Amino acid sequence: MLENPQRNLWLERRETWSKKVDFLLSVIGYAVDLGNVWRFPYICYQNGGGAFLIPYTIMAIFGGIPLFYMELALGQYHRNGCISIWRKICPIFKGIGYAICIIGFYIASYYNTIMAWALYYLISSFTSELPWTSCKNPWNTNNCTNYFSNKSTAWTANSTSPAEEFYTRHILQVHRSKGLDDLGGISWQLVLCLMLIFTIVYFSIWKGVKTSGKVVWVTATFPYVILFVLLIRGATLPGAWRGVVYYLKPEWDKLFATEVWIDAAAQIFFSLGPGFGVLLAFASYNKFHNNCYQDALVTSTVNCLTSFVSGFVIFTVLGYMAEMRNQEVADVARDTGPSLLFITYAEAIANMPASTFFAIIFFLMLITLGLDSTFAGLEGVITAVLDEFPHIWSKRREVFVLGFIVTCFLGAMPTLTFGGAYVVKLLEEYATGPAVIAVVFLESIAVAWFYGVSQFCSDVKEMLGFSPGWFWRISWVAISPIFLLVTWWNALPHETRALRDLISFRRACKTELFHLAFGLE
Repeated sequence: MLENPQRNLWLERRETWSKKVDFLLSVIGYAVDLGNVWRFPYICYQNGGGAFLIPYTIMAIFGGIPLFYMELALGQYHRNGCISIWRKICPIFKGIGYAICIIGFYIASYYNTIMAWALYYLISSFTSELPWTSCKNPWNTNNCTNYFSNKSTAWTANSTSPAEEFYTRHILQVHRSKGLDDLGGISWQLVLCLMLIFTIVYFSIWKGVKTSGKVVWVTATFPYVILFVLLIRGATLPGAWRGVVYYLKPEWDKLFATEVWIDAAAQIFFSLGPGFGVLLAFASYNKFHNNCYQDALVTSTVNCLTSFVSGFVIFTVLGYMAEMRNQEVADVARDTGPSLLFITYAEAIANMPASTFFAIIFFLMLITLGLDSTFAGLEGVITAVLDEFPHIWSKRREVFVLGFIVTCFLGAMPTLTFGGAYVVKLLEEYATGPAVIAVVFLESIAVAWFYGVSQFCSDVKEMLGFSPGWFWRISWVAISPIFLLVTWWNALPHETRALRDLISFRRACKTELFHLAFGLE
């Protein structure tokens, strides 16, 4: 097949990263997202504490990192996005690229809504008394119980904290929706917050990686500064040690449970993030002889260590909460997902000295964690379309990016309704679940078995001057596909249950049912 001359010209003029560190920060910023803060700590303590680090490390070595390395090498060698790259590898699998773009659109339609929630919290934090510290607000109910201000207050099964009611009744207003079949009206405060988020995103990526590569110097490094500050503060709180013990206390018997290994595989896969077209896109802007092997090892290691450290940041505060409530850490740590950050952690911050300061930096951290992941996710789709249709969009990048951002904003409107939390959960389960794993499984099969692992290793040698060893070859041919297939198969029953729970979810104002909507135990 003859190459399109316009496409060849587009590749010759293709921009590259201004500096190597721009690329590394962009990849780290993409891989380290909100999930590192809320998902890993919960998965870790649920699956054996310190013992979970063994299957997590094994799955990273044999499953996650080989796939991470493979995508970086593919993108750097062929210098194409996730659609047009298949013309050079195996054209019959080109549908994988289109599937990735569709998944990317779904993710953009809900992921940024979570940042809109964080922005709402950030704006609400600029006050001498944080609004989720008392039960005297218009949105509070008779069940609101402020045990921090009154130690003699009894905490009952029907009690709800001021932080929980601020999140569920003021931010989300989920009590005004009956469920997925009746989402209710639009929360215009969240619409404005999301509009601001997408405006920041647009002006960060509209010119390409030379612009976004500079922005990530802030968005990818700022969270580490804040994590360090919060770690020091959390370690000094009364009862912090209880949370750390609960987080890391090993339960060796759980290593014999199959579901623990499945959870480790799923966590490392979604943490490193192959299959979203981002690694292909970012690597395609590298210089041809860049050492992507070293990049893969460095960035994946940083990502895994960040997840581990985030556990201390979260569980020192959970230990403090348990101390204040006079409960076990297990009772406090029942929340996962966004509610862990927006209810439990927010409540702990509100009752610390200098609460306003810590609330501001915490929600700024959440926003920056989300922003660089959004930059990456959108860039994966943008690069794919520009590479596939350079004759249409190569000189109109700003227009295309604006149209795509507006489309994502409109697609996010259902998540901004009073029942938007249900939509976010639904999209989170199905946009990043078995669909993504299936796409990466097909990608690994196409590269290792159709394109050929020998040809792929020859390409890597042409770039780096050395050929991948037997470990990488075996991983790409057998271990990684098996890793993906088993993870995908075991994810299916969970997705079916999640949909059933969402459809049957009606009385959202009840705390326990609200937890169910977010997949909480």
